[in-house]
Amino acid sequence: MKRRLLDRLLHSARVHSVQRRAARWRHVTLVGPELAELSWQPGQHVRLQVAAAPGAVDWLVGTLRTYSVWDHHDDALELLVFDHGDGPGAAWARTARPGDELRLLGPEGRFVTAPAAHHLFVGEETAQVAYGPMLRALPADAVVFGRLEVDGPDERLDLGADGIPRHDVEWSYRGGRSAASAQPLVDAVRALDLPPEPGIAYLAGEAHTIQLVRRHLVEERQWPRRNVRTKPFWTPGRTGLD
Repeated sequence: MKRRLLDRLLHSARVHSVQRRAARWRHVTLVGPELAELSWQPGQHVRLQVAAAPGAVDWLVGTLRTYSVWDHHDDALELLVFDHGDGPGAAWARTARPGDELRLLGPEGRFVTAPAAHHLFVGEETAQVAYGPMLRALPADAVVFGRLEVDGPDERLDLGADGIPRHDVEWSYRGGRSAASAQPLVDAVRALDLPPEPGIAYLAGEAHTIQLVRRHLVEERQWPRRNVRTKPFWTPGRTGLD
């Protein structure tokens, strides 16, 4: 019974291509007829079966890892995977080759854009994959603010926000400093000259930094809590936040 249920939930795919993109990014394209049946909203993620798992609970589904979808069209699904650490997800990304077969749970999640007077995007490296498609999906006349922090210029992704008159998106570089509890990123948001009317904020990446930015928006700028959408991907010493 459980296997029949999982067969309905898990979709088969194969790796079509793997390309280097920026310093520690791999662009993985998955293809398969079952992928054409999936629906996706920019900002949503999929869960990939990246390895077997010995646990009694996971022996059927294997080891799942979560990745934001960079793009989905026809029977192709594109992922940008950040190469860090020694976990099963990182190992899969480093060894994935065209022709490899895998299974995945279809796109899900509520971290998506909504109509607003303006939009604020804040995060570090891991937030970029969600933000790229979210920015591309906004109306052409959307007012956008963004403050993003990465370790260095070679880890920036092209989010499609540069050079658009109504987009105020700036980058800062850590230069080896920890991305956890990133006070400089909070200060960059605090220095923003935002419109008086609250917009919607999208905060993704390291959990403690997200908490600090959220506290600033809610307590200092008096934004309603419902206007701040969060997506913690990681924090030091913990796994499985997503």
